[in-house]
Amino acid sequence: MAPSTDLSTGIVHIGLSNFHRAHQAVHTAAALAAEPGPWGVLGIAPRSTAVADALVAQDLRYAVVEISPDGERASVPAVHTGALVAARDPEPVLTALAAPDTRIVSLTVTEGGYTIDPRTGGIDLDDPGVRADLAGTCSTAIGLLARGLQRRARGHGAPVTVLSCDNLLANGEVTQRLVRGFAAALPAGERDELLGYLDTVTFPNSMVDRIVPATTDATRAAAARLTGTADAVPVPAEPFSMWVLQDAFAAGRPAWEAPGEGIHGAVFTDGIPGAVFTDDVAGYELLKLRLLNGTHSLIAYLGALAGEDLIARSVARSSIRAAAGRVLHDDYRPTVRVPEGVDVDDYAGQLFTRWSNAALGHRTRQVGSDGSLKLAQRIPGPAAEHLASGVLPQHLALTVAGWLACVAPPAGFDPGPHAAAMAEPAREQLAATAAGPIAAHVRAGLELLGGEPGAGFADRTAELLDVLVRHGVDAAVAEAAGERRAP
Repeated sequence: MAPSTDLSTGIVHIGLSNFHRAHQAVHTAAALAAEPGPWGVLGIAPRSTAVADALVAQDLRYAVVEISPDGERASVPAVHTGALVAARDPEPVLTALAAPDTRIVSLTVTEGGYTIDPRTGGIDLDDPGVRADLAGTCSTAIGLLARGLQRRARGHGAPVTVLSCDNLLANGEVTQRLVRGFAAALPAGERDELLGYLDTVTFPNSMVDRIVPATTDATRAAAARLTGTADAVPVPAEPFSMWVLQDAFAAGRPAWEAPGEGIHGAVFTDGIPGAVFTDDVAGYELLKLRLLNGTHSLIAYLGALAGEDLIARSVARSSIRAAAGRVLHDDYRPTVRVPEGVDVDDYAGQLFTRWSNAALGHRTRQVGSDGSLKLAQRIPGPAAEHLASGVLPQHLALTVAGWLACVAPPAGFDPGPHAAAMAEPAREQLAATAAGPIAAHVRAGLELLGGEPGAGFADRTAELLDVLVRHGVDAAVAEAAGERRAP
C-alpha cells in the first residue's frame, strides 16, 4: 500500500509506541474521516529504530487489531506521513519540530521519559541526559522538545501546542513546568529567548485510556489474516478507547470529537467514541489514574506473585478479584470527585469487564513494570487523604507490598518468573535494602514514592509484605480484608 499523498504534516508525535499507534493515531484517523485537514502525523522514535524502520518499509501502514471475546477486527489508521529516530536523525527531527506547518507536538514517552526530579517535581538537572541536552544534544524527550521550540523561537515564532498523552496527573502542566525548567537552566541569552517564546505555546491537559498490550507473533498472524498483508508491527488493542482533553490549542486541532465508526473502511465492534473536551480534565484523570491504573497495578502484582502471566487470569482468581474490588471501592473511589455525567458504578463495572478480556493477552509483567514511577502517581495522594481522616487504607498498603515483593523481594523469597520479568528502574537501588529488615526496606521503597503518606502506613505495608512472602497471596489478601484499622 502506498502512503497517503493528500496528508500534510501538522502533528509531530514523539514516541512511536504501541499506545500512540492504537490511540492518538486511531482518533486522528476518525477526525480526518469526518473533517479533512492538515493533520498528518510525523512519528518520532526517541532511540529505538525497530518500529520506525518497519513502518517505513511498510509505506507507513500498520494494522490495529481490536481483540474482544467476540472476535477480532482490524483497521489501518493511515495517518502517518513519516517515521524518524531522534538519536539517529536529530537534524530532520528538529527541523520538523520547528516547521511553521507543525501546529501540535504530542508525546507518549511513559512516565519515566519526562526526567522529573522526584524531590522537586521539576526537571532533573542531575540526569545525565538532561545535562547533555543543556550542552547541546537531544537525548531526552524534554531536551528534544525544548530544542525544537528554541528553533521556532529563532525562526518564525509561530504558536504551537504541546500535548502530553502520558499517564501523569495534570500532564500538560507538568510538561510546561519541565520545559520551562529546562529553559531556565540555559545560558542567559538562550534562556530569555526560549522563555519569551513559551508564552505563545499552550500545554493542554489530557487523559488517555485504552489497554494496549505488547505485540506478539499471534498479533502478527491475526493482522495478516484480517488484512491479507504481512505486518511486522501491528498493534493489539481492546475495543474500549477514551480521550479527554482541555480545549486549549494555539494553532488549531483535528476534529477529535468525531467518533470512530468506519474509519478507513474498518468498523470497530461498537465504534470508538469521539474525544471529550472539557475544563474538568482533572476529574477524569483522577478517575482513571486511581480507579483504573491503581487497581490494575494491584492486580498485576498479586497475579504475578500467584504465578499468573495474564491480567485476565489474575482477576479471575477470587482472592485477587476481591482485593481489586476493595482497593477500587474502599481506597480509591472515596478520594475521587466524579466528573459530571459519569456513572461511577457503570465505569467500575466496565473496568472489570475490560480486565477480564482473556483474548487480549495483557500480561502482568507489562502492567507491573516501572512501579516506582507509576505508584508515585497513584499511592501517596489517596493514602494521605485516608490517613488524615484516621483510616489506614489497607489495600493501598497491599499494593506497595506487592510491588516490593515483585521487584525487590526480601532475602530468600522467589517472586516467580512473571514478577522477575517486570522492568523496574529502581531495582538496583531497592535491592540494597531488600536483604535487611523488612521495615527498613519498606521505608526505602516509600521514599521512592515520595515518602510515607502518614503514620502507620509503613508499618502496615511491612506487615503485609511479611505475610506475602511467608504465606502467599491469598493469606495477604485475607489479612488486608480484616477490619480497617485506625493508625
